[in-house]
Amino acid sequence: MRTFVRVAERGSLSAVARELGVGQSTVTRHLRELETALGVPLLSRTTRRVTVTDEGSRFHAQCVQILRLVDLASEEARSTRGAPAGTIRISCTAALGVLHVSRLIFAFQDLYPDIAIDLSLSDERIDLVRDGIDIALRLGPLTDSSLKLKPLGQSRRLLVAAPQYLEGNGVPAHPRDLGTHEGIRMSNIAGSDLLILEGRGERHALPFGGRLQMDHGLAVREALAAGRGIAPAHLWLVEDLLAAGRLARVLPDYAPPPVPLNMLIVPERAGIARVRLLVDFLAERIAQIPGIETGAARGGNRLEAQ
Repeated sequence: MRTFVRVAERGSLSAVARELGVGQSTVTRHLRELETALGVPLLSRTTRRVTVTDEGSRFHAQCVQILRLVDLASEEARSTRGAPAGTIRISCTAALGVLHVSRLIFAFQDLYPDIAIDLSLSDERIDLVRDGIDIALRLGPLTDSSLKLKPLGQSRRLLVAAPQYLEGNGVPAHPRDLGTHEGIRMSNIAGSDLLILEGRGERHALPFGGRLQMDHGLAVREALAAGRGIAPAHLWLVEDLLAAGRLARVLPDYAPPPVPLNMLIVPERAGIARVRLLVDFLAERIAQIPGIETGAARGGNRLEAQ
């Protein structure tokens, strides 16, 4: 049943075989035995893809609920022997995960040594259910879905550049001066070619760009430190570089608006004790990350993964 659920969600026998650590022939045998026992086809297979039949779609929805009860019952049984155990799969925005969330995970495992963590770092929009993720940490606005959302706060942003860049190119005195400067922008963020700055009771929307575009926050961090231009950056991304004098604030009276930080939880996994422990731990410790203002959290109740 677990094999069928994962194949239905991923649409690939080989991907599920890798995920489960078994041969593809084992996955095929599980599916064949299940269909034989039920007497109906659950999946339609071609050389290129696997799709769920109408019977399979109805069966999948029931399997998800049954397996959730099995997981909860197993968790309850394990809890009688002491410390929580098992694996939690987490997805996190890449740069935030490398610089800060990984350290929180280390601290969590020090408290709960029997809990294994599988941390996936990506800035791409993912499907939590399809990829078997329990929890995701995501920056930015999200749209409605069936996932549970826990707002964690707002991530403060600054406009920054290296001192050597400013010495060679001049220090902007007003937002309109940015038009003559090299901007470093994130190519995988929609709207990054327009820079919004707020301050002194004003709001400016400015065309923003330059010769360098990147799709990873850590690469932008390196480009800034190397003096390649000016960029808006999350405080948690550059706080240490600012403290060391390797970066400086540009137009300190203005700043880009903050970005919401949210935790997304797959509803079927939310009741599992080890998942609840990590959700509560991250919600409490997230304020340790520089620039995350937890008192400013906004958001709805049910939003989607990104």
